[in-house]
Amino acid sequence: MKILFASAEVAPFSKAGGLADVVGSLPKHLEKDAQIVLFTPLHGSIDLDKFGIKEVPNYEMWLTFGNQGHKFRLFTCKLPNTDIDVYFVHNDWYFTCFKEVYPKWLDTRYEHERYVAFSLAVLEYAKAMNFRADIIHANDWHTAMIPLYLKSNYKYDDYWKNTKSVFEIHNLAYQGVWFEDILDFANMRKDIVYNQWGCEHYGRVNWMKGAINYADSVVAVSPTYSREILTDEYGEGMDYTLRGVTHKLHGILNGIDYDAFNPKTDKRLVKNYTVKTLKNKEENKKAIREKFGLKYTPERPLIACVSRLVGQKGFDLIRDAQYAMKDTAADYIFLGTGDKDYENLLIWLSNNTDNIRAYIGYNADLANQIYAGSDFFLMPSKFEPCGLSQLIAMRYGSLPIVRATGGLEDTVIGYPLDNSTGFKFWTYNGWDMMQAVHCAIGVYKDKYTFDAMRKSAMEADFSWIKSSKQYLEMYKSLL
Repeated sequence: MKILFASAEVAPFSKAGGLADVVGSLPKHLEKDAQIVLFTPLHGSIDLDKFGIKEVPNYEMWLTFGNQGHKFRLFTCKLPNTDIDVYFVHNDWYFTCFKEVYPKWLDTRYEHERYVAFSLAVLEYAKAMNFRADIIHANDWHTAMIPLYLKSNYKYDDYWKNTKSVFEIHNLAYQGVWFEDILDFANMRKDIVYNQWGCEHYGRVNWMKGAINYADSVVAVSPTYSREILTDEYGEGMDYTLRGVTHKLHGILNGIDYDAFNPKTDKRLVKNYTVKTLKNKEENKKAIREKFGLKYTPERPLIACVSRLVGQKGFDLIRDAQYAMKDTAADYIFLGTGDKDYENLLIWLSNNTDNIRAYIGYNADLANQIYAGSDFFLMPSKFEPCGLSQLIAMRYGSLPIVRATGGLEDTVIGYPLDNSTGFKFWTYNGWDMMQAVHCAIGVYKDKYTFDAMRKSAMEADFSWIKSSKQYLEMYKSLL
């Protein structure tokens, strides 16, 4: 079985969110059962020398969009610790000119052009190298054009006639919506795709709707999220469409790479530890407190949050509860970047409180040190397709405090149930969030219960082993 993954980002080469982690780790666990290749844009932020990325000779290609030709080149290397080929689509006009995966303030039309160009280049390059995929696995709206191309422009192409497509929804809130003229740029068969059973949505082109309709299988990244998106509350205007394709909708929980996130071997930590040597975790707590200017006091728990600073992640609740947080018998550390309003809020709190500190930006080494040094991990998400941060936190023995939605509901066993691994609240408001925080602080004082919960969290299995089998079964069912 041949599987082609297409994604806007792939860890460790490029990363802006959890999508990169998923596409960078899931294929490793499918490698023994399938022949896999990955396609991703060659962003200007990718370090060619660090990863040994080389140009593939004689693969320069010209593709026409609208009435203009664009030159593409192809680069490649192996996915680290695997025999999987990763192919990077090079284009000076759309990708290599930026030092970010998703540059801010881009013209929306231009953003759509970037990923239309990438999606078509993926199909043409796969054909040129004779990689006749049995399954093409597209991820989020950036590659949602691929299932549409397969059912329109390539509908009668013998090369692709037996290829099935899987479309994975990592976040339904970002759907790729633009005016009808983008189809002219894409040179896509408008007579086939632009209708209510294709990609037309309230008079606009909606790439995600098109992929949902045309893909042979649709995946949401957790079982609970796959049910939530069928409702008006979480459906983002796509619930009606999704209710029409429930026969091909799957909810498969994301996993994390247990080699990349391992407190026993993580070189970024002050002191490594395991579930049997949890006392060593305290050294990491002392170090991260010192780094953020917080006095080390054993009886005060440390609550951390590593996140994009956007409304989805529940930062409205942080704003609502800021004064209550200042008065709790705990300290807080925030790491992230995003909306300026939330960045300014955290900067103000960091400057004007004794127990709240923030680092605005993203630093992977610092993030792991925060996971290792914290006692609790706060994720008050408004909605959460799956979430990887709570899985990483549990791996490092930091107990999640979460709103029970999407993947957070699926992965965290709330106190005081047997084998509890964290704390949950249900209603989306600051008061309920703080009740969960106070509950966690109360458990922290009960060292027996606290240590038992940490051990349960660290021993929970959220590796890709189980989830990869579900993906493999889905692929086989399509063939």
